[in-house]
Amino acid sequence: MTTGRRHLRRGALGNEDAATLSLGEEFQNAQCLYTSEVKILLEAQQDSKESATENRPTTSITTKTLEYVRMFSRFTNRDSVREVRQLLGKDDMAQFEIAQLANLCCEDAEEAKALIPRQASMSEKRQKRI
Repeated sequence: MTTGRRHLRRGALGNEDAATLSLGEEFQNAQCLYTSEVKILLEAQQDSKESATENRPTTSITTKTLEYVRMFSRFTNRDSVREVRQLLGKDDMAQFEIAQLANLCCEDAEEAKALIPRQASMSEKRQKRI
């Protein structure tokens, strides 16, 4: 993963590294969404606009994001997303790791270890359970 340096509040420098889950203080208590959850939210927003319950215009960013999540979304309905969140939430993993696993849908533990660095440090028994 890449390591980035950026300015934090009051000019202090901070290191960010997804491999070590150093994502910055603004992500410390953040809930990470799966691509499928973003799709569900954006489609609900689009439905409310079409049914005239919401009168804000759709931006090009919203449209492009909806196209993207429709293309890469793995789970098609709320029930499947809820089930995946429950299954992955049983282990003591960071929200960021859980979202990575759900979005990538790795075929096996080896693929997860290659794509998600902290997975390599987990025990094999735990990896197989996930």
